[in-house]
Amino acid sequence: MNIMSTMNYVKCFLRDRNVASITPTSPFGVKRVCKKIDFSTANVIVEYGPGAGVFTEYLLKKMRPTAHLVLIERNPDMFKCLQESFRDQRVHLFNDSAENVGNLVNGQLPHKPDYVISGIPFSYIDQQARQDIIQQTHEVLADKGKFLAYQTFYQKDDHLFVHLEHYFKQVKSEFELLNIPPMRIYEAMK
Repeated sequence: MNIMSTMNYVKCFLRDRNVASITPTSPFGVKRVCKKIDFSTANVIVEYGPGAGVFTEYLLKKMRPTAHLVLIERNPDMFKCLQESFRDQRVHLFNDSAENVGNLVNGQLPHKPDYVISGIPFSYIDQQARQDIIQQTHEVLADKGKFLAYQTFYQKDDHLFVHLEHYFKQVKSEFELLNIPPMRIYEAMK
């Protein structure tokens, strides 16, 4: 596995304002988000903005051999690194935007996604794109599916929480302080 080096990740961060954090998510953050996933039943997991692939690597270790992982990465440098790093038959990789998730997964896989994980920085995204991503996410998820979004800890409720409440039955949030920077994790249940 050829996961992106920290130096290359920082270069992408400096060139692309859509990269959410100056460093990849810590192992503590990855485990905190992923503990909300039932890997024994998950058929399809979608990851928005996999970046350096720290979540991707963890997910592939935990997923069943018959499960599918859809990666949607819009940064071309990170996309190329992901292509080189994850040559697993369970991985479906797209150089696209999360706003197009419906077109990318509908009818392409044997099941609807059970989980969507997102590290994209919603506070940097304009209002309409934010609404489109959340609405599309809700529409593509299977019944009882979950949208798990992690953001930097200083997120205001109007950046994401209130938008999630508009579409999802239940929304919870918690913090992971053992991450640089600390992060806020949203769990939105369909």
